[in-house]
Amino acid sequence: MPLNRRDFVTRSAATAATAAGAALTGGAVVAAAPAAAAAEPDTAAAKGNKRKPRRQAFTVMGTTDLHGRVLNWDYFTDAEYVDKAHNAVGLAKISTLANQVREDKGWDRCLLIDSGDIIQGTQLTYYYARIEPIATDGDNVPDHPMAVAMNLMGYDAAALGNHEFNYGIPTVKAFEDQLEFPLLGANALHAKNEKPAFKPYVIKEVWLDEDTPIKVGILGLTNPGIAIWDKANVAGKMVFPGIVETAAKYVPRMKAAGADVIVVSAHSGIDEATTYGDQLPWPEDASGEMAATVPDIDAVLVGHTHKEVAQRLIVNKKTGKTVVLSEPLCWGQRLSCFDFEVEFADGHWKVASVSSRVLNSNTVPENPEISNAILGQHKKVVAYVNQNIGTSKIELSIADARFKATPIIDLIGKVQADAVKAALAGGQYANLPVLAQAAPFNRTALIPSGQVKLRDAAGLYIYENTLEARILTGAQLKDYLEFSAKYYNQLAAGAPVNKDTLTNAEDTPDYNYDSLYGLSYDIDIAQPKGSRIVNLSFQGKPIDPNAQFVLAVNNYRANGGGNFPHVATAKAVWSNSDEIRNTMIAWVKAKGVIDPADFFTDSWRLVRAGQPVF
Repeated sequence: MPLNRRDFVTRSAATAATAAGAALTGGAVVAAAPAAAAAEPDTAAAKGNKRKPRRQAFTVMGTTDLHGRVLNWDYFTDAEYVDKAHNAVGLAKISTLANQVREDKGWDRCLLIDSGDIIQGTQLTYYYARIEPIATDGDNVPDHPMAVAMNLMGYDAAALGNHEFNYGIPTVKAFEDQLEFPLLGANALHAKNEKPAFKPYVIKEVWLDEDTPIKVGILGLTNPGIAIWDKANVAGKMVFPGIVETAAKYVPRMKAAGADVIVVSAHSGIDEATTYGDQLPWPEDASGEMAATVPDIDAVLVGHTHKEVAQRLIVNKKTGKTVVLSEPLCWGQRLSCFDFEVEFADGHWKVASVSSRVLNSNTVPENPEISNAILGQHKKVVAYVNQNIGTSKIELSIADARFKATPIIDLIGKVQADAVKAALAGGQYANLPVLAQAAPFNRTALIPSGQVKLRDAAGLYIYENTLEARILTGAQLKDYLEFSAKYYNQLAAGAPVNKDTLTNAEDTPDYNYDSLYGLSYDIDIAQPKGSRIVNLSFQGKPIDPNAQFVLAVNNYRANGGGNFPHVATAKAVWSNSDEIRNTMIAWVKAKGVIDPADFFTDSWRLVRAGQPVF
């Protein structure tokens, strides 16, 4: 059995100072004075019985977008995580950082919270959602590794992320049941009565002196986009109203309930563009708007956008008060710290100042208490991902997939097209041509020559997307490709080509750049967006704008993710509840051998005035 939280905290308090050395990076650390010395002296007798304000300090630490990382391990490569910046990932390292802060500030002066996307993202968490699911009745329900780690670390609260719903509501609820702290979601409501399906907020008492505890209110908010991205899991069951509107409703309630300080844990970026367009009346990344318009918020732990924001200051338009926002880099690469100074005056605590900083988890070792607690689960998953599922005639790399057609992306398209064709066979749509959408999700994906393991296929398709089929016309497909091609920055004919700056125009992520398997076309990046798709053809002939095609598409895109034109409103003719990743694994097992000659078409290219860019 894993250690319980009380034992862990007791043992960690005694050993944290030596677990990782003294360095704290990412911002200056000012040590708080001990509780007894931190309070200003009582000078009532000398001041005519008028007490000076009592000034104290405490810290709220935060993580976000952990996406199933406990250890500094990459299950897709079966090796320690590594990137060019030498970052590290995982709760085991965050635990060491958090314990350093606790040692520095005082264990009774620190809170630890998270802003969502906890249970999806690695094969570790996939295993306990699908292979040995925690949403199981009976006496042998497995411990979720993220729950084990977070309970031991002494989290005080966490907000729901949108990816919490990828495996369905029962899995989220099963995870919640295993937590020793509240899973918050003020805007995650039951559809039937619009009452909260999760606890909206929690008020924590922090004793800074022996007289009066300060009450820290933590409000949890999740992303309205769940209604689109996980429509199949939540439609008719839950609704997700706006972040700003919900904060405006609950912050006054929290103040009325006695909260001296309000910290919002929001699975929402500060001010990014909304990827689902106007399909919902609420913005996707509304933390900045919330800070600017909802009074009485002191700090916001930001999530969802996988960016590092050490500190952003936003002035509330109604009060003139400055709100501090911070977003730590995803996967446990960073830990945000909100450092508060407060004073007790006129019978209650007030915030005197607050600032934020981020600490880098690559500066410390893993806390062995955390890594050892999930070691058995880790080994089980390593064995699972190393199953042999087939062979490949050649190595397939995704390295150039952003710049030209590649066999590894066509493999995704072929698997999806085959699945849809088989599903539609013998029905009224069996004679329509089937195309398939695919995107370069993972820039490091590689299928080796020779033996192919399950983790190789899983590393190619890293999301828990499922497959659907929609009917689009030739004209609509051209619009779709034009929208996708905005991924490229415009580059004049003859201008130098820099691969590092050519893509991701308008902050378009790789997962929102689609190619269409089954069509041939050029993308003229010398042209402005909206006028780039040329020579669009199907089976060697110019595409008929009125012809109908079946598009095999993932559920994220089919439900409006990325705000691609037409697809969300197109006629749906089939859907599947199994992950595309599993469909790929089954396809490879059935074929036995991956041979690009069976599916690669070299169907699109980048050009400028008709001349190939590469």
